[in-house]
Parts: sequence; structure tokens; C-alpha cells
Amino acid sequence: MNAALISTERVRAGPSVSAVDGRIVWDPVKSLWFSSHAVLGLLALFAMPSVQGLAVFLLLSAATLCAGHSVGMHRLLIHRSFVVPPWLERILVWLGVLVGMAGPLGMVRAHDMRDWHQRQDVCPPHPSHGAGFWRDFWWQVHCVFKLDSPPQFVFEREISEDRFYRWLERWWMLQQIPLAIVLWLIGGIGVVLWGISLRIAVSLFGHWAVGHYAHRTGHQGWVVDGLPVQGFNLPGIGLLTFGENWHGNHHAFPHSARLGVEPGQLDPGWWFIRVLTALGLARDVATPDSQQAREGLRRVDSR
Repeated sequence: MNAALISTERVRAGPSVSAVDGRIVWDPVKSLWFSSHAVLGLLALFAMPSVQGLAVFLLLSAATLCAGHSVGMHRLLIHRSFVVPPWLERILVWLGVLVGMAGPLGMVRAHDMRDWHQRQDVCPPHPSHGAGFWRDFWWQVHCVFKLDSPPQFVFEREISEDRFYRWLERWWMLQQIPLAIVLWLIGGIGVVLWGISLRIAVSLFGHWAVGHYAHRTGHQGWVVDGLPVQGFNLPGIGLLTFGENWHGNHHAFPHSARLGVEPGQLDPGWWFIRVLTALGLARDVATPDSQQAREGLRRVDSR
């Protein structure tokens, strides 16, 4: 037990809470979800090669990962770094659900619990990505970290009481079905496997891989003194990750809608937000200087 744990906006840590005492356990639903899509995705790749399937895979991956995950889930729903009309927010979050990671409440909880762990004096190896490559892959993709004395998690009312988000949380896996029907009509089972299973498997593996390396090694423009886990930038993959590779910047400025903050740091998610702003659909867009610098932030490389 630790009476001096840091609380965050959504994670409330009382004196009986421990951030380190717990166990990593296999999550059968999470594990079988990824594994089944990985097997079916490999089937599509090697047994059903298709130019049409590849085009669908690329188009849907870009839409769901950029507009959905990076912009809708991460920068909008989780960090509230800009504001859009409710109808547009729901579309972007729904696209984020199609990535296949979790429902909206699950995504917020997973992100903020990891962030909470990384703000403590000691961060266990699961939320810090402290294990080796394959062990961390197993832990993150197939398991969950269950604390013996967890903190209280408090969602803001606009999320927890939103009927659409509650419905989406309950049925997030089934959101692939309408899309699968459309893909079936377009090109049959091969296009379904390219556009659903292969896309989900690649998205989940890619999301884990970026998180793994972005907490271990890479370029640093800033560090946050006093924290056990630092973020790193992964240059060269900005287009592939839609800006999520600039994780060192994100640790420095978690409130910012712009992740690629240095010259030459490609950030397609930010470009998309700029388009929304130009169309009058986004406002109150936060940038690094929109808030006071976080405590302990220190510049280490100005390149």
C-alpha cells in the first residue's frame, strides 16, 4: 500500500490503493479475438491474394486508424484536445471502435490506467512495456494486469451517460458485422478477410509495437523529470502511424492535438484536424503552448 500515489483526473487513488501489487493473467476473450483474426488474416494474405482486397485493406486501415483511433479516440475522446459537433464525434469514435481494440469506455480506461501507472514513483513492467519483445507482446495482446487494490476510475458524465457510447461499449465487437456485409457484397469472403481480419490483426500488432518501442528507445526532445517511464519519438514512420509515433512529444504535451510538433515531423492526424477546422467542424484546438508546461518538463534535444 502507498498513501502517496498520484491521482489523475479520471483515476482516484486512495490510501489503500497499490499501483504495483497485482498479477498478469491471460484474458481468453482478448487473446482469442486477436488470434482468430490473425489466422484469418494470414489466410487472406497467402491463400486469397487480391488487388481489390489490398485496396480495401489500405483504405479501411487509413480511415479507422487515422480518423478513428488517432483523431477520434485518442486526441478527441481521451484527451479532449479539440471540440467537434456531437454527431461528428460519434462517427469518429465509431471508426475508432472498428480498429478492433475495445469499446470507447474500454479505450479510455486502458489509456488512463497506463498513464496513471507511468506517473507514479514506481511503474510495473506491464504498463511500462518493461519486458522483452515477445514477452511484452504476450502480456499486452493476450493478457491483462489485475491490481490487488485498484484505484477508482471515474468517467466524465458526457462519456458514461452517453447512450450511444454505452451501446457501443457493449457491442463493440459486433460493429464489424455491417462492414463485413458490405465487403461481402463488394468482393466475397476474400475481401471480407482482407478488410476485417487482416486489418484488425495488423492494427492491433502495430499499435502494440509502436507502444512497445515508444516507451523504450528513440529520439527525445523532452524528458519529464521524476517519472519512471519516458516517451520516445520514432522518426520515419509518421505516415504509417498517422502521427502516433511522436510519443515523446505526446508525453511532453499530452493536452495537444498536434503530436508532430517539430519541423519535418509528419502528423497526418493533425492534418485531418486542420481540415476539420477549415471546414468549421473543429474548434478550440489545443497545441503545445495552449497550457502551462507540465511539472518537470525539460528540453534535452532541440533538433
